[in-house]
This record gives sequence, structure tokens and C-alpha cells, in this order.
Amino acid sequence: MPIPPYVADLRRHVEHTELWLPGTTAVVLDDDTEPTRVLLVRRSDNGAWTPVTGIVDPGEHPAVTAVREAAEEACVEIRVVGLVAVGVVDEVTYDNGDRARYLDHTFRCVWVSGEPAVGDDESSEVRWWPLDDLTALAPRMRERIERALAWDGTTALVTDGFV
Repeated sequence: MPIPPYVADLRRHVEHTELWLPGTTAVVLDDDTEPTRVLLVRRSDNGAWTPVTGIVDPGEHPAVTAVREAAEEACVEIRVVGLVAVGVVDEVTYDNGDRARYLDHTFRCVWVSGEPAVGDDESSEVRWWPLDDLTALAPRMRERIERALAWDGTTALVTDGFV
């Protein structure tokens, strides 16, 4: 998986030490009022299906990250509707030994234009997924999608089990 240049530079100094990084999850729905599908990418590093995710660049607003990552990873233009949840992800250890913990900002987003397609080497597939069959997703990703679907305009500050 490619990592942002600033994270690669940090790694040269701190090696595998756990990093605290801001992250974004873009739950992209096919319609804002009556969605039936969510846009998912299959990660090339572990084969898992997830919403579009990414690391916030220095000085970048997390909502801007969601839009940028959707364009880079899935070749679609999206509109951010609102901030659904903020939570801390359990420590992640990558195959190369790098460790990180993310402050995730989950956004409800709606598709604007573009045909979903693989846009970079971070994913191997991109497709619309029916909302009535999310069983193939990891519980933490299913939770983010469910929160986005149930979003009532308030932001959940998740302090227990947002993994």
C-alpha cells in the first residue's frame, strides 16, 4: 500500500513506532434520500471490502480528504453530506511492522458523477454494493456504514469499540 510522502518521511525517523494519524472514511451512497447501494473498494493489501478510506494530509480538512480519496481510489466525484462519527481505531500493525492508530472521521457522502473504477494500486476492485447484504464486511466497516445510513445530523463521538 502506498503511504503519503510525509508518513514515509516520518518512518525514516521513527521506524516502526506507533504513529497517531488522522484518517477519513467516506461512506458513499448512491442517493442521499433513498440509498440502495454503497460504494466499496477491495483493498489490495488484504483483500477486504471497505468504504473509501485514507490518511488526512498535513493541513487538509478531513472532508476534503474524503472527496480526494474517492477520486483517487474509485474515480468518482462525491459530495460530503455530513460528519457521522469520530472515533479512535485500535492499533494497526502492517506486514512490514509499521504501527499506527487512527483518529477516524466517518462521513456520509453521496455520489455525484463518474463511473466507479480502480483508480490506483490501493484497491483491486471497486463496485456498488447492495445495502441489504453487508455480511461480507468486517464489523467495524459495517458499523460505519450503518451509522452513516442512520445519521440524523448529529456527530457520534464514539469512545467504546470504534475499531
